[in-house]
Amino acid sequence: MGWRTAAIVGAALGLGATSCGMKHGGSAGDAGVSIPPGAVAVATAEPVAPPTVAPVPAAPAGPLVVNAPMSFAPIVHAADPAVVFISTVTAEVEVSPFTHRRRQALTQGLGTGFVFDKNGVILTNNHVIEGAQEIEVKLSDGRRLPAKVVGTDKITDMGVLHVEAKDLHPLPLGDSDGIEVGDWVVAIGNPFGLSHTVSAGIISAKGRTKEDVPLDPAGYYNFLQTDASINPGNSGGPLLNLRGEVVGINSAIRGGGAQGIGFAIPINMIKQLLPMLLRDGHVTRSALGIRINDVRDLSPDDRQALKLSDTDKGAVIEGVGPGGPADKAGLAAGDFIVAFDGTPVETRAQLQWLASTAGVGRTVTLRVQRESKVFDQKVVLGLLPDQSGPSGPR
Repeated sequence: MGWRTAAIVGAALGLGATSCGMKHGGSAGDAGVSIPPGAVAVATAEPVAPPTVAPVPAAPAGPLVVNAPMSFAPIVHAADPAVVFISTVTAEVEVSPFTHRRRQALTQGLGTGFVFDKNGVILTNNHVIEGAQEIEVKLSDGRRLPAKVVGTDKITDMGVLHVEAKDLHPLPLGDSDGIEVGDWVVAIGNPFGLSHTVSAGIISAKGRTKEDVPLDPAGYYNFLQTDASINPGNSGGPLLNLRGEVVGINSAIRGGGAQGIGFAIPINMIKQLLPMLLRDGHVTRSALGIRINDVRDLSPDDRQALKLSDTDKGAVIEGVGPGGPADKAGLAAGDFIVAFDGTPVETRAQLQWLASTAGVGRTVTLRVQRESKVFDQKVVLGLLPDQSGPSGPR
């Protein structure tokens, strides 16, 4: 299947960072396993407690009744004034096939955004506005306004614009963690330049990663998947729950034709980074200074060597950056990270997100398993040095 971002002109997500000079280390046998200085040993029978989940009551006997909405019109009427049409002009250099001279060509791009607050802040995708020399926003009432870039983050495909305007109607932000697979959602955008087009569907999956959405192998992926129709030009538009709250920003599509599967950036991810984008115009990321892999991606031989079972979840250190935070804390290749500051770690992508957003200079506690021993170790997070290259240490 073909992959493309849901914008008529726009680059795919480019995410991640790189760092070289990794050092690799082995683990000693059970009799000689040692833990780093300052680490606190934890009994192996003391797992990190998962979040408590209320028991689900048994369904009553009889036919299943689903209360589907009779109409999405009230949601659309309330949200539509906040959705904007974004058009861009980008200068690109091309070479004439006849004279072989370089010349500048102007290309136009289209996308979607939505009003975040009444002071004129608009949220969209980075790939909608990336490299644009001119950006124009068309409001639902027909006003056309020049827009300035406030901040962008290529790693999460976030873009923030500002326009000078009054009488704006911002959309409320919801809780993307609280939405469930099977919940109804509504998408509003400008597919193929057809402004204020509405489509509806359900959340068909959550937590889609780079294995599911291979736009760039270096990315922080935690997409919401929806079967609401998402097409080129929808990029940057809101994905709404039945309360009219934004639970995601539509960003990518999979499949040919007009009925591909859509993916949206969870709004909770955006809410976490938005203060930095509004303040600094960019995101400064922290790092552990390690290269990691999912336990589930290890070979059976590697899992056996590290004394990990088929049911273990978490991230295994493959390499440690010399002189980096993890190296200073005494961590080594083969260490299995179970939790980050009390949050159970289930995947590499989750650990990358937690480590990169915790804050430079912050001291965090990692729960680590080294063969037969489990210990807690404090690590002072450093700065992620290069945030534009391929995937590397976190």
